[in-house]
Amino acid sequence: MKIGLLCGREYSFPPAFLDRVNSLGAAHGITAEFVKLTGTRMGEEPEYRVIVDRISHEVEYYRGYLKHSLLNGTYVINNPFWWTADDKFFNYSVAAKLGIAIPKTVLLPQKGYPKDVDIVSESLRNLGYPIDWEGLLDYVGRPAILKPFSGGGWKHVHKVNNTQELIAAYDTTSPYCMTLQQFVHFDKYVRCFTFGKTDITPVHYDPHERRYIVDHNYLSPELGDRVVRDAQTINQALGYEMNTIEFAVEDGVPYAIDFLNPAPDFERDRITPHYFDLVLDRMSKLVIDRALHGHSSSTFPGWRGMLGMAAAATAK
Repeated sequence: MKIGLLCGREYSFPPAFLDRVNSLGAAHGITAEFVKLTGTRMGEEPEYRVIVDRISHEVEYYRGYLKHSLLNGTYVINNPFWWTADDKFFNYSVAAKLGIAIPKTVLLPQKGYPKDVDIVSESLRNLGYPIDWEGLLDYVGRPAILKPFSGGGWKHVHKVNNTQELIAAYDTTSPYCMTLQQFVHFDKYVRCFTFGKTDITPVHYDPHERRYIVDHNYLSPELGDRVVRDAQTINQALGYEMNTIEFAVEDGVPYAIDFLNPAPDFERDRITPHYFDLVLDRMSKLVIDRALHGHSSSTFPGWRGMLGMAAAATAK
């Protein structure tokens, strides 16, 4: 059985991961390697039992290959159908229905559009004008965070304090679709590594310096339990087996503010040697388990389950 890795501009994680899987998997007849692609024939038998995907969000050919591989029996982490369908606003809405604390959030019309979209007449006839910027800020509060409804890496994120700052920031966001979100005045910030949906490791994270801090006593037992439980609920609803979930804690309440990170940063220098070793161990054991015991995901795994969970939460 072979395990394949799809990755981009990463340096420390890929070779270490492949070495670890080859070492741990040898007793089970499991090997690991970089996936190499030169064209994909429809219906061809999959070469890999499991593929770990860390780059298809940037390469459309990879995404198409992964969907085809999943259809033909490969177990893909993370499932490409999920990742293709997701956006942050939808995820916030799902999590809120499941009882997770979510900051107030508004989905905004785009500032700019492709050239073939007629912004003057018919193409955007359903958009109202002008936008009530004051009313939106009244809803989410001041200051607020303006950020893309998809994407990551802290790109195109703006903190705004008033209408003038909001409009000035919004005017720079073309062609991205943006969300406007309540700013959480946090006194603690947690980034959770997650493996296999329920294996959660909360980590003290400094979002200002963008660095991980090894501090095992950062959270009280009660707060730690809630963070783990909420992270498990999010992953089980969204179907991710490799993810980071961020919580900003204000007055003891962990607000989930970012959990669409299904290709999380695994570089040693950024996540610290301690957490790098943890990631290697958990990811290697996860893919070996999936190779031995996992079943290929159905084409649209979890949709009915997720929507059922949300409907049940709404009905309560």
